[in-house]
Parts: sequence; C-alpha cells; structure tokens
Amino acid sequence: MKILSAILLIFALGLPAWARLSPLASAPDWGELDPFQESLTRADFQTLLDRVYAPNGAWRDVIVVEDGGARILRGSGETPYFLKFAGSREEARRPPVYWKRRSELPPAPAGKPLSGLRIAIDPGHIGGEWAKIEERWFRVGDSKPVTEGDMTLHVAKLLVPRLKALGADVTLTRSKPSPVTSARPGGLRKAAVASLRQKEEAVTAPSVTKESERLFYRTSEIRRRAQLVNSSIRPDLVLCLHFNAEDWGNERQPRLVDANHLHFLITGAWSAEELTYEDQRFEMLVKLLNRSFSEELPVTNTLAGEMARATRLPPYTYEGGSVVRVGDNPYVWGRNLLANRLFTCPVVYVEPYVMNSRSAHARIQAGDYDGLRNFGGTPRKSIYKEYADAVAAGLAQYYSSR
Repeated sequence: MKILSAILLIFALGLPAWARLSPLASAPDWGELDPFQESLTRADFQTLLDRVYAPNGAWRDVIVVEDGGARILRGSGETPYFLKFAGSREEARRPPVYWKRRSELPPAPAGKPLSGLRIAIDPGHIGGEWAKIEERWFRVGDSKPVTEGDMTLHVAKLLVPRLKALGADVTLTRSKPSPVTSARPGGLRKAAVASLRQKEEAVTAPSVTKESERLFYRTSEIRRRAQLVNSSIRPDLVLCLHFNAEDWGNERQPRLVDANHLHFLITGAWSAEELTYEDQRFEMLVKLLNRSFSEELPVTNTLAGEMARATRLPPYTYEGGSVVRVGDNPYVWGRNLLANRLFTCPVVYVEPYVMNSRSAHARIQAGDYDGLRNFGGTPRKSIYKEYADAVAAGLAQYYSSR
C-alpha cells in the first residue's frame, strides 16, 4: 500500500515514473546515500541544487523538497528515496568521505606544501594508435600530428616529479598511450545499438561502428579510470588534464584559428534531460552530499589564477549548452562531464590552449625543450613545461594556506 501511494504521489507531482540508465551504467544502490542522512540543511541542499548542480530548476521533475527532507525519484515502480535534512548546520552530521580537505591536512614541513596530500593525475584521452579513433588527432600539411592523449600524458609525467618534490603522493590513472579498460569497440556493438535506439538515432552499420568506438574511448575508458580512483587510488584530489580545441573540420586539412583561451570545469549543471537518467541523479547527489564542491571551487580558483598568469590566455566563455558560471571567476564553469562526476573526490578539470590555434600549434610543433624560445616576439617556456609548472605552482599556493 505504501509503494502504491508513493507511485500515485509521483504521478500527482508530474514526475516521470520510468528508469533510464546511461550507456554502460549499472543501476545505483540508493542505500549508499544512507550515511549522508541529516548531513545538510534544507537551505544548503537547495542552494547547491540551484546554484551549482541543477540550475534553472532542472531538478524539479525528479526531486521534491519538503521541510524535513527531499523525495528523490528512483527507478520505475520504486518508492522515492527520502533524504532527511539536518535541523541546522550545527546539527548536521559530518559526511563520510575518504578524502581530506585542505583544512584537515597536518602542518606541512618547510618547502613541502603538498605534504600529506594524495593526488591522482588523469591524463585526458588515450593517444597513440587510438588518437584517430577518439578524434583527438589532426595534422597540418607535413607538420607533426597533434594528438591530445599523448600531450596530456607528457604533461602528467612532467608534473609527477614536481608534485612529489612539493611533498605530494602522486598516482597516474594511466602511464602509457593505451587504454585502461579491457573493453574494445568490437565487444560493444550490442551496447551501441541500445544507445542509438535510446537516443532515437538511426541504427546502421556505420552508426553502430561509430557508437561502439565512442562507448569504448569516452565511456568504458572513463568508467574504468573512475573505478581505479574511487576504489584503489582514493586520492584527496584528481587533476584531469586536457588541451582544448575549436572545430578543425577535416583532420587531414584542419582549420587553424586565431582564438586561444583557457578555462576550468568543476562538477555541476545537470540538465533536466540528464536527470531523467537514474544513475546520473544518483551521481549528482553523491557529489552534492559529499561536499566536494567546497574543496573543488577554491582550489580551482587558485589554479585558474596561476595558470592565467602563466599562460596569458583569456577566459573561454560558453555560449549556450548546459553549463553554469560558478562564483565570480571568469575562468571557472560548472559542467556535467562523465569524468568529473564519476570521481567522487574533488576534481579539477583543466582546459588550457586551443590546439588548433595558430599560436598554440606553433608551440606544439616546437615540442618540449629547456629554457625559453621566442614566439611572436615573446620568450616562452615549452607549452608542456608552462602547463606543468603552472599547475604545480597553483597547488603549492593553495595548500600553503592550511
């Protein structure tokens, strides 16, 4: 009778009563939210929804906020999950997390501002022989191919000794240009058909091939890295390293552009459509309730300031799409990406340089080098060392203020 009443309540509220899962996702165990009961007040819960995680009322079709708690839509036919609110901030329970905030780190020895900090570095994409499949490869004439996965791995390997010298314990999610996942496109064709049908797109031999490749490099690969981070590495912070790009058209005759910019992403801005997926509703609530935002925003703000100074790049501004400006920093945006939402600890997602901009492309072609070289009349470090040095300096600055 209680279940029937709950389902009738869902219909009465106009909430969708079906369950969808994102490609390759498993149905969530809602009981994993039980330790977060009474850990947030109603005001703080709703503020985080409105300003960070589901702005513009995106949450209202799947969450009903009441005085004592929130009723959250689960799978089709299941009673809503009820999350109790804390009566006040003083009464709020401490959320159970494995990672440490800056304020929880012990005093650092002189010259070791990252002492006691566990950092996971996630070099974006795969690179190597997989770069063309993942559409992170282009070449201008007879110049060296630009492959983002190889570039992010190079930056990551430069960062490791820098961060260790500052006292951090550092782990890479991948150390070579090959997949972490054991899945391959050929084994994902059935899932690709299901994904295309879910998106109401045509199921043809070319579309299935393309979708199976996408599920391999964009979904299975990232999910596997998230498993490593959340279950094995268990860091205090994840650095997702990327390079940006504008549309370059044909990879063999790419279009170079003048625009070159920088921005950072933190977890947020679920759309109403994305929240119709049960796994994404659950993952949003994990990030919201574990308070990773309270660490993600300040460390990202500090890194953004340091990287803007080092790269001299202007901020990128999103036009449309499901994103939200977080705070007053023009470089920092909230966006729902698979990588930053699946890593349950704080995540800094770095997007510097437009790879197919004329200025960045020239520096990429120069490769890595010591010292300074002249570009456009300005002496510059290699683009890789500039990236790694700026990230290390930003982290040192943030964690020096314990």
